[in-house]
Amino acid sequence: MAIGVQLDFEGATTDQYDQVIAKMGFKPKGPGAPSLIFHWVTKTATGIRVIDVWETREQFERFAAEKIGPITQEVGVPGPPKTQLFDVHNYLTAG
Repeated sequence: MAIGVQLDFEGATTDQYDQVIAKMGFKPKGPGAPSLIFHWVTKTATGIRVIDVWETREQFERFAAEKIGPITQEVGVPGPPKTQLFDVHNYLTAG
């Protein structure tokens, strides 16, 4: 089952986010990780918010443990994100 993920990184900046994406080998508006259906990010009043849809919870959790956690620490993001997970009833893709 697809899962929606909201990650709130308090104190993080969009510059740090850009560094994380580059270290993961991704480019803006390009393809993301295998099993990632959709991804976007926005600046908030207190940091940044990432919204994802993944094919499964297990795939997200593996990617978070192997990539998100270590790389955000490496670029100086202050602490782990507040994470919310949602079961996705449906999603649409570009036509």
